[in-house]
Parts: sequence; C-alpha cells; structure tokens
Amino acid sequence: GPVIDEQALIEALQKKKIFGAALDVFEHEPVISDELRRLDNAIIVPHIASASFETRSLMATIAAQNILNAFKGAMPVSLVNPDVLPRARIKIHQ
Repeated sequence: GPVIDEQALIEALQKKKIFGAALDVFEHEPVISDELRRLDNAIIVPHIASASFETRSLMATIAAQNILNAFKGAMPVSLVNPDVLPRARIKIHQ
C-alpha cells in the first residue's frame, strides 16, 4: 500500500537528492513501477526481508515479552506510538 509517495521517491532518486533506497512494499502492489525497476540506486525485494530464522526468533521473543508486559501493566517492548498509552484499556506502570 501507499507507505510513501512513490513518485516523489522516484524523482528524488533520479535527481540524486537521495543516494539510494531499498523497498519491500510498493504503492500499487503487486504492480511495481517500471520507473522504479529501472533505477540503479533502488533495491527492490519481496516483502520477506525479515524471513530469516534469527529475525523471526527475535520477533517471537518480543511478542511474548509484550504479552507478559501487558499482564504486568508494563510498557510494551519497542513501543512505536506512546501517544496511545493514555487511551489503553490496561494501566501501564512506568
């Protein structure tokens, strides 16, 4: 889906305003822009970049820790958006 403005990224890469980009999600999946495919400074990979044993093992550990933290009323590991905490149904003890 539209994570970034892909056309703006393409233009920035073409003009060398950005040195390079590596993408595993695209604005109009499963179609990948021909302009993007032709760029030498763009790396395009399937959305499986995290599919290594080590990464998946770490993801499972973090998920389990987040469950334990939720039961304890503690902060989630690697919290991305702390602004949601005041609206959370569980109380977080900081």
